[in-house]
Amino acid sequence: MTEKEVSELRRRFRGDRSNITHIRGCFVNEKGEIVTQFNQSLALMQQEESDKFLALLKRTLSGSLGKNLLDISFSTQQVADSPEHRLLMDLRHCALKDEAVVQTFFQQVIGALTLEENYLILLAQDTYDVPHRSQDGMGDLEDSSAQVFSYILCSICPVKQTKPALSYSLNDNAFHNQDVNFVVAAPELGFLFPAFDQRTANIYNALYYSRSATDSHPEFVNAIFHQDPPMPAQEQKETFQFILGEALDQDCSFEVVQTVDQQLREMIQEHKDAKEEEPLVLSKQAVKGVLTACGVQPERVQAFEERYDSTFGAQVDLPPKNLLEPKFEVQTPDVTIRVKPECSDLIQTRVIDGRKYILIRADAGVQVNGVDIHIS
Repeated sequence: MTEKEVSELRRRFRGDRSNITHIRGCFVNEKGEIVTQFNQSLALMQQEESDKFLALLKRTLSGSLGKNLLDISFSTQQVADSPEHRLLMDLRHCALKDEAVVQTFFQQVIGALTLEENYLILLAQDTYDVPHRSQDGMGDLEDSSAQVFSYILCSICPVKQTKPALSYSLNDNAFHNQDVNFVVAAPELGFLFPAFDQRTANIYNALYYSRSATDSHPEFVNAIFHQDPPMPAQEQKETFQFILGEALDQDCSFEVVQTVDQQLREMIQEHKDAKEEEPLVLSKQAVKGVLTACGVQPERVQAFEERYDSTFGAQVDLPPKNLLEPKFEVQTPDVTIRVKPECSDLIQTRVIDGRKYILIRADAGVQVNGVDIHIS
């Protein structure tokens, strides 16, 4: 899915746009025991409550593609005949009204998740009359529908227990003790099925959401989709950094790493400026081209390719933004230097009288402990 397609669905999660009629929920304690279940009609809720439910579901379509929102692909055999795909299709077709199907799904989730806290499973089904796009692609023709996109959305939300505290009461203008309560937090994980690819249903894909960039909850992905989840964004970055340094060895200079960083950031900016709909990915061949242009020896480039293939997979492309630090960073055991990425040329490395130094150009505006100093 593209960012534009995700945004198109996100705009539906308002009371006046959504066709969600009811929400199924299952409250589970930290022991994996069901505390309660509900099947609530949005039409019978107060507007504040229905808005909060829709906001929680909407959060399952938030974050960055390739980092928080990940494509899960089913094999042809799974789509043809597999219990995991059949269950998702049954949930979609029955619009969450088949009790046996819903209970089977709840039990699969509970059996797979290892959250060390209470959590709430939310399930919703929506049907979207997808409007035709205008010929110039700049807007939708609201009065004409191309097709109906039917999908389910699942959100897994931690339920936090509050502490007793003094609370002000408007009714009697006094403070009273507030009892322990349970508050639903933003989703930790969830998914959309089927995917909304090219503005139509793709039953070969699901869009998986993980709030954490370090934990994609592989046990959940395996139980619901019988697939291995993509490597978490933080692990992608750490792994890429490791194999780059290990493969290049003595060729891994400050200038090489700086150039790789600059090239990745330029790719991201160019993609943004071009307003491309498809998510930006970085191929192994593109990294090899950068390394070769930096003068890295061919055998070192080959070593990088071999480590890339064995770690990520020969045909796997990576989102460049997952591989970058927020700022350009130089670190020693005792000192850490962070600068804006566009100012990385202020830093250089030198060997002076046989000793290694990191040099920072400081033309003006230097302070030490908040005091302006002069370098003479």
